[in-house]
Amino acid sequence: MIAESSSVLHSWCVQADWNAPTIVGGEGARFWDEAGHTYLDMSSLAECMNLGHQHPRLIRAIQEQAQELCFVNSSWGAASRAALAARLLQISGFEGGRVFFTLGGADANENAVKFARQASGRPQGKVVARDRSYHGASYATMAWSGDSRKDDANDAAFGVLRVPAPYAYRCPYGSPSDADCADRNVAHIGAVIGEAGADNVAAVLMEPNAGTNGIVAPENFWPGLRKQTRQQGVYLIADEVMSGFGRCGEWFAWQAHGEAGRPDLMTLAKGLTGAHIPLGAVVLARHVAAKLEHSMLNTGLTYCGHPLACAAGVAAIAAYENENLIQRSRVLGARMLHRLRAMQQRHAVIGDVRGANGLFAIVELVQDRASRAPLAAWPAVHPSMNRFVAGARARGVSFAVRGNLIILAPPLVIEEDEIERAFDIMDELLGELDWS
Repeated sequence: MIAESSSVLHSWCVQADWNAPTIVGGEGARFWDEAGHTYLDMSSLAECMNLGHQHPRLIRAIQEQAQELCFVNSSWGAASRAALAARLLQISGFEGGRVFFTLGGADANENAVKFARQASGRPQGKVVARDRSYHGASYATMAWSGDSRKDDANDAAFGVLRVPAPYAYRCPYGSPSDADCADRNVAHIGAVIGEAGADNVAAVLMEPNAGTNGIVAPENFWPGLRKQTRQQGVYLIADEVMSGFGRCGEWFAWQAHGEAGRPDLMTLAKGLTGAHIPLGAVVLARHVAAKLEHSMLNTGLTYCGHPLACAAGVAAIAAYENENLIQRSRVLGARMLHRLRAMQQRHAVIGDVRGANGLFAIVELVQDRASRAPLAAWPAVHPSMNRFVAGARARGVSFAVRGNLIILAPPLVIEEDEIERAFDIMDELLGELDWS
């Protein structure tokens, strides 16, 4: 048998450098490899396994749907597709709207922009997007992303209007407070729309909260942005691919702000099925869906609304509800932040700890806390960060890092003692390693 290291193209890496164990199983917040090593998952792998590994309800739903009907295309109805759309409209409060199903987050974001352009009557409308963001790895979504891994050459071709991020710890405006930084960022976005002309802008595409670029927006940012876009008559698309399904302590992160945060469209993936099967979605508010009701929708995917994936989505929503996981995320997230801030007092290398009201937190490491000098220039990785990951794995914990950031997003089913064990190991390694 040909080894995976020489037969598969792996994403986001140099192929010759890829060398990873083969994972053969998992349960709850743990997974294990073929050599019998077990790892406590502190990142939900790609911040997507919100329900943990091999959730019994989802496995059962997939098996039952596979026995009944694996596939029918969107020219025909499917019971699981209709059921999942109804549940998504219900939990989001988008009654009267519509749902378009995709295969993942990137195609959800691409289609959301298509819908915004068609519904607004601005087929060439520009898209306001920010630095330190991520919306996918297709040509269009990489252009809209403000990510260090992409080439800015495509920005003009895909109609990008780039703005700074509400990165309060390193505020691009030099603001003295988080709230002021957010206010100035919202005003900046409004000015960019005004300069381009609101009639030339189709949408603002942004993550409401959690993201792998380490941004946790101040509390006033999203409602301020919603007010700004509504005043300008520009659709607001909330990229909830990572922040949805309890990650930020609500079904969707914007719901923390109530009606003051409600977007016109939102995109979903990851936690939609807890990553048990690939599935994404665009949820359109009633007023946006109405604009598309009597015109041809010139977009589609062979596997759009795949019955097997939709059955997993229905089961996932039931699991979040029946196991009270949204509330659990808020409670455990608060405890996680408390423990991390206590750790910050012991380790000068921790410059900032920020959280998103659920089981999501960012620990940003620095050379000097007073000056906030970064450990390494973004997105470079300090050698001790790699040693931190390797040391934790050797002790049975899997952490995700990027640049100077430790990204904490464990499954919502994780036990409190498992979180404590992971943080004990993190505490030890931060003290043992040389961060100079």
